Amino acid sequence: MNITERITIEPGKMGGRPCIRGLRITVATITGLLAAGRTREEILSLHPYLEDADITAALNYATLLANDRNVPFERA
Repeated sequence: MNITERITIEPGKMGGRPCIRGLRITVATITGLLAAGRTREEILSLHPYLEDADITAALNYATLLANDRNVPFERA
C-alpha cells in the first residue's frame, strides 16, 4: 500500500497535521482511538466515511514515524 494515497498533509487543513484522504480526521485521531481500545469496526461506525484501508494507512504512517523514517509527501 502506498500510504501517500491515503494520508495527506495540507498546510491550511487541521493545522497541517497528517489527515486521512484530505478529510478532517487526523492520523492521531485514528491512532488515539485504537490506543484507547476502540476496534476497527467501532472506528468505522463512528466515522462512516472512513475505510478499513485508512486505518491501516494511519498505522503504517505512525510506524514509519516511530522508526524515524521520512515519508515523502507532495504538499497541496
